[in-house]
Amino acid sequence: MNSAIRFLMCPPDHYDVDYVINPWMEGNIHKSSRDRAVEQWHGLYHLIKDRAAVDLVKPQVGVPDMVFTANAGLVLEDKVVLSRFYHKERQGEEPFFKAWFEEQGYTVYELPKDLPFEGAGDALLDREGRWLWAGYGFRSELDSHPFLAKWLDIEVLSLRLMDERFYHLDTCFCPLTDGYLLYYPPAFDAYSNRLIEMRVPAHKRIAIEEADAVNFACNAVNIDRVVIMNKASDGLRQRMQDLGFVLLETPLTEFMKAGGAAKCLTLRVTEPLEPLHQAIAAVESRVIQLEGHLLDSGLINNALDLIVESGGSFQVLNFRLGEQRQSTSAAEVKVSAPSHDVMESIMSGLIDMGAVPQPQEVCDNPLETVTQDGVAPDDFYVTTIYPTEVRVNCEWVRVQNQRMDGAIVVSQTPEGPRAECKLLRDLRVGDRVVVGVEGIRTVRKPDARDSRNGSGSGDKEFSFMGSGVSSERRVELVVEQIAWDLRRIRDQGGKVVVVAGPVVIHTGGGEHLARLIREGYVQALLGGNAIAVHDIEQAMMGTSLGMDMKRGVSVRGGHRHHLKAINTIRRCGSIANAVEQGVLTSGIFYECIKHQVPFSLAGSIRDDGPLPDTQMDLLKAQAEYAELIRGADLILMLSSMLHSIGAGNMTPAGVKMVCVDINPAVVTKLSDRGSVESVGVVTDVGLFLSLLNQQLSKLTSPYRIAQMV
Repeated sequence: MNSAIRFLMCPPDHYDVDYVINPWMEGNIHKSSRDRAVEQWHGLYHLIKDRAAVDLVKPQVGVPDMVFTANAGLVLEDKVVLSRFYHKERQGEEPFFKAWFEEQGYTVYELPKDLPFEGAGDALLDREGRWLWAGYGFRSELDSHPFLAKWLDIEVLSLRLMDERFYHLDTCFCPLTDGYLLYYPPAFDAYSNRLIEMRVPAHKRIAIEEADAVNFACNAVNIDRVVIMNKASDGLRQRMQDLGFVLLETPLTEFMKAGGAAKCLTLRVTEPLEPLHQAIAAVESRVIQLEGHLLDSGLINNALDLIVESGGSFQVLNFRLGEQRQSTSAAEVKVSAPSHDVMESIMSGLIDMGAVPQPQEVCDNPLETVTQDGVAPDDFYVTTIYPTEVRVNCEWVRVQNQRMDGAIVVSQTPEGPRAECKLLRDLRVGDRVVVGVEGIRTVRKPDARDSRNGSGSGDKEFSFMGSGVSSERRVELVVEQIAWDLRRIRDQGGKVVVVAGPVVIHTGGGEHLARLIREGYVQALLGGNAIAVHDIEQAMMGTSLGMDMKRGVSVRGGHRHHLKAINTIRRCGSIANAVEQGVLTSGIFYECIKHQVPFSLAGSIRDDGPLPDTQMDLLKAQAEYAELIRGADLILMLSSMLHSIGAGNMTPAGVKMVCVDINPAVVTKLSDRGSVESVGVVTDVGLFLSLLNQQLSKLTSPYRIAQMV
């Protein structure tokens, strides 16, 4: 027997499954055999007592789970951090364990009452004494880990648990002698698995399969080279033997009904090795502020879900609920993450939601200098579509040229500090780029409650389409609202940009789009080589891809028509020249030339010809798109997924988007690009354009006159 190793156990005199606080308890209320539980407990007790010293704590009535002494606290040398149980059903155990530790002369540390931590069930010492593995996610909070590091003077490595069956770290993770590790990888998130792989060499990681995991093979007691567990498969038993471990199995099925096995029934109160003392916890915390209709919009729930799902933890420090129906609410939330990288990821997501880090924390954004043209510094902040502000000289400065997927460059000008979005390719040596997420906020206008129900006024008239995908039965209603908005934008001198694909022509929508341009509803047109080719083919030959558009039948030799159309325009030198020479006399691009509506055609590798107006330089095409989108009030995307996504990435928040396609998957993809003002319409684009023109014809009074009346 190794008397240097001691364990604490509690006889199962009052053990039963009295409640449900984990998945294993489901269906097992009062179904555990007391006699069999006592027999199994004694089997484990004697296996341990033959190899180490065992102390007993007196069981108490009313706390049946006290038998699981692993959750009494975390012991290292002469110190113990008492558990703060997550569930009220177990909180009654705390004073009994505290009394036992104090009687034994331990220095007792107690966490704040509202900070859950469940002892050695969620905190396991590396058997070499190098660090402490600490779990969080179900029973213990991440914010407890810095306390453990400080009080026990040890490095703490935080692991996030993901499978509710393995709600405590010791149910799926067991450090072994000589630096080996027995664990079940699917119980952890990707970050935690990477951390484990960084700290434990591959030849010392014993990853088990689910069949062994659900038999609580990792919930084992390790004494030198002996490992005691409930049950092991033949394969696991052989692997352990090959590594020089002696595997002892003892049935603990009655305790598994409550979610525990060998390790849960024991608490190691002495360690054979002294730890390498270094109080380190990589846990990082920041405080953010949220403001708006936090409950109605679901923003507070979304923000807290993002924190947890990204591997962090939170504490709501303050919450002020709006007193009136139109009042906004405000919240102050402490965010914790197991590492700086995870924190940066969480903060990026929260900033996208409109969260603001406490202003007093940062006077100036961290900046790094570009050392290579077209290459940003590591950890540069990636912009979104939302209006963004950064901290310069302790003041908020609005970022210019806001767009998605860019970097923020800060410079000093005679007029003062300037911040602007730049694409990676536009960065130049010497540019100062914002890195990290310190001192960044996105600016969101808190929508009124009424406006979200479609009863607002003014600019809120379009809010009925808030980020939805409309089905066929709602097309006419949607078209009516879009028509009203197009008329309003035109009569107020606004800007509508259309992004169109060749399907517009194939479905008979060409004449309807041409009419929109002719009547002043379109101020810019974006597309590819194909829509122009098929529009011109239809205008000159009455076909689209060789299909007669009036009769709906193929024309003999019609498959060559698109090339003939391309050749004709190339002979003229440009679409504009073809119009001027009387070669092109109708169609979408004829109307663009006649009414001076600018257009940009972005080429691709599949283009025939191409037309002389098609920009085959991708970077130049992107720049043309961005310039034509600038200042847009509404973008109408018509059956062109790739060009529409490209346009969406260049468009700041606040620009209304209408995405029309017969394919629901395309509509969903486009309407999910991030703008809350976007809507998807699932319908035939030709039918949509026809209905849109019909509805516009009904709007006989200009918008501005209707407003005056």
